[in-house]
Amino acid sequence: MFLVKPEYFNKTIIIKGLITAILLSAFIYLEYLNFNFKILNTFLGLLGLYFLITIPKNSLIYAGFFTGIFWFYWIANSFFYYEVAYLIPFVILGFGFIIAFLFYFTDFVIRTFRPLYCLVSSYFSPIIFNLVINKKFLRICAIFALSFIEPFNFNWFKLELLFIDSYLQTSKIAFILILLAVFLLTEKLKYKFLAIIPLLFAFDYNPNLKIKEPNLKIYMSKINIKQDQKWLKQNQHLIVNKNINEIDKAIDLNYDLVILPETTLPLLLNKDEFLMQYLKEKSQKIDIVIGAMSSDEKGFYNSSFFFSKEKVVIANKVVLVPFGEEIPLSSFLTDLINKWFYNGAQDYIKAVTPTDFNINGYKFRSAICYEATTNKIFENINDTKYMIAISNNAWFTPSIEPILQKLLMKYYAKKYNVIIYHVANGSENYIIKP
Repeated sequence: MFLVKPEYFNKTIIIKGLITAILLSAFIYLEYLNFNFKILNTFLGLLGLYFLITIPKNSLIYAGFFTGIFWFYWIANSFFYYEVAYLIPFVILGFGFIIAFLFYFTDFVIRTFRPLYCLVSSYFSPIIFNLVINKKFLRICAIFALSFIEPFNFNWFKLELLFIDSYLQTSKIAFILILLAVFLLTEKLKYKFLAIIPLLFAFDYNPNLKIKEPNLKIYMSKINIKQDQKWLKQNQHLIVNKNINEIDKAIDLNYDLVILPETTLPLLLNKDEFLMQYLKEKSQKIDIVIGAMSSDEKGFYNSSFFFSKEKVVIANKVVLVPFGEEIPLSSFLTDLINKWFYNGAQDYIKAVTPTDFNINGYKFRSAICYEATTNKIFENINDTKYMIAISNNAWFTPSIEPILQKLLMKYYAKKYNVIIYHVANGSENYIIKP
């Protein structure tokens, strides 16, 4: 194994990897501290990529390891609620090793296929040949390819996100241009100022693309229920009343729509006839979007319920959380993991296509937590400029998870030109504009 080689434990190698990871993670923690300056984010993002391209291959492992921990340590928090807290350190280290492997793999691919690249490119011009034999150029190609890899369908590791609050764009085209600019800066060129040319094409010339907000008064409820209290049967009545109080408050303040968080009602709502009828009656006075579980003969769903004028539309989750709501492995391994770690629970059932709510003539795409940060939920959204995203972040707080989620939603809001109304249990609510 490469980790046992003495050269991998060189102090300088480790420090270079750690500095790179800090630069690649700084934008998250600066946002967490509410210290957000575009010029700083732009500089730190470019510097982080510069280090990533120029550090020795041995440092890549440490850069990936620390980056994985800095970005995803919070995932381990949820294991406390599954009563397997002893796994928390292994989960944190596991994410470090996964990103370390991805970073190291980029160099492995370069070394393995470089002779083939050289052979093929030798038939072309000397310029192409010189590029292909350039290790740093091959590394930026590998880093760009890395932006398409989603291990186990988990897509929250996006290096383009470095520039979400910067003067540069976050599209794939912009990312390769940024990498090219950084590569030119690393080369011993007489005219390094040429690096500015790709950056000019990657510059965000429309930072505040306007979408007209709907002519609706929207009440984004603030509910904070701890995860270890949420599903206790003795708390169910109290929690239901908290949600009803939020609806009543929105009615008293003459709002048109009230949004409540993911699974804010700790029950199978479609099976509770009394509560369903009660919410239908409330919807004569105000439109309601509320999160709860639902079920049918196929199994259980994570759902968003839309009540309006005594009618109800149920939007079931389309994209499930890997290893949280579904196990993205073979059926044998899925059953085994569910038995060992989730007390024999079964994966949730997912919907085939996203659902839109028609609210006073405006179309809103329904999204539940993780799926609001995936391309799948934005399918066929061309004529829909608004999204209601509900989350339960009590699994992970206090941590940077709500901030990373917010930054990812900004990424998709820009990509698809939509306004996202995000209401969460356990963290701040946001209206996220492109």
